[in-house]
Amino acid sequence: MNIMLFHSTYGLRPAVRAAADRLREAGHEVWTPDLFDGRVFDTVEEGMAHRDGLGRDELLRRAVLAAAPYSERGLVYAGFSFGASVAQTLALGDAKARGLLLLHGTSDIAENASVDELPVQLHVAEPDPFETDDWLSAWYLQMGRAGADVEIYRYAGAGHLYTDPDLDDYDAEAAETTWRTALGFLETL
Repeated sequence: MNIMLFHSTYGLRPAVRAAADRLREAGHEVWTPDLFDGRVFDTVEEGMAHRDGLGRDELLRRAVLAAAPYSERGLVYAGFSFGASVAQTLALGDAKARGLLLLHGTSDIAENASVDELPVQLHVAEPDPFETDDWLSAWYLQMGRAGADVEIYRYAGAGHLYTDPDLDDYDAEAAETTWRTALGFLETL
């Protein structure tokens, strides 16, 4: 698969590069665009302030420019938290998208969004302060109405970005289960 992997509000940290390497080792081609121009952050608050300063339109413009040279190949869009919201937005707007892998995050869905049985897999902590139960229920229903084929995996007791070994949220068991499941999902596409 050709995978476009977007980073979280922490920026393009070593954990994102390690995830890309893990996907490459499984035989996938992976791109990790840096939407923050090399900036990385130690706290989610700093990262969110930087994200907000750049603005949603600018970040989506950067993401589209990063994906455009490869979209004809049929991309799987993937991302971590904020990056998952970017990946979701691009996948729902790309008729050639092959799949959507969401790690730790989702995004609003346009009312007119429509896909043709797009395979979607979401991995989130339970509970997750950014992905509440009510939000996820509504998101799941909206994705289904848009035509997506959605699987959701929840990880009790894990922190929000539980796949990043450099953060306090890290949960080794949940991270390994996530990657094993995600790699299986990618094999089906």
